[in-house]
Amino acid sequence: MMQKYHKAISVLLFVTILALATVVYAETGLENPLNKSFSTIPAFIAGALKVLVIVALPIITLFLVISGFMFVLARGNSSKLEDAKKNFVYVIIGALLILGAWVIATLIGGTVTQLVGN
Repeated sequence: MMQKYHKAISVLLFVTILALATVVYAETGLENPLNKSFSTIPAFIAGALKVLVIVALPIITLFLVISGFMFVLARGNSSKLEDAKKNFVYVIIGALLILGAWVIATLIGGTVTQLVGN
């Protein structure tokens, strides 16, 4: 019987906590900490993508090293070489997507900043 109402109780608890947090936020007058660092949406997106690139670069490097080990460990086995080639291509595509998104966002942010004049 308790398991039947478990989901409803969880939702009610979540809504209650959310309501209490809203009341506490409204009464204390807390300020948004992101306003000091990111005053506009393009600045926030550029910052988020910069963090993504900073976190992703070591991961990309690790996967490139793993891909290299896959090539070495294949030892001429054609099926393992195919797997290593696929892995390498996927790592390069992922790296290009992440770095490309950052470059495009930076270019768009710079263009918007020049157009607005801020």
